[in-house]
Amino acid sequence: MSTVDEIQAKFTALLANISPQQRRKLARDIGFKLRKSQADRIAKQQNPDGTAYEPRKPQRVSKKAKNAKGRVKRKAMFAKLRTARFFKVRSNQAEVSVGFSGSGSTIANVHQYGLSSRVQRKSERKVKYAQRELLGFTKNDEELIEDLVITHLGMS
Repeated sequence: MSTVDEIQAKFTALLANISPQQRRKLARDIGFKLRKSQADRIAKQQNPDGTAYEPRKPQRVSKKAKNAKGRVKRKAMFAKLRTARFFKVRSNQAEVSVGFSGSGSTIANVHQYGLSSRVQRKSERKVKYAQRELLGFTKNDEELIEDLVITHLGMS
């Protein structure tokens, strides 16, 4: 059975034989598929290892935030952060990166590493957030990348 290093060495050798335009297209495809995969996992509120995110802390809720039955109306965590506005793909012929940009990167960084941050911009109060890994590779992501490379090599 081949090791991961042997397989990566074979892929590297095969990718060296395709044109820079094809490598750029492959990197772009991998980036967009990875972003979709990561966004889906974040929507499910799961860490890359499959464990659930630590739930939000209970908050005091005004009467406006409650509906008639008393349930608190809230969107899922990181709903806006998963959008293409904040969740960016950057690629060229040599590499691809998937990550957060702008103010979303600050929020993502705080949650990724479980750091402290202000609840509101002008607030003096800092809160330590639970660690929720927004970005990370799962086995499915690794298989996805391998499948995309194999498919792309079969087309060229």
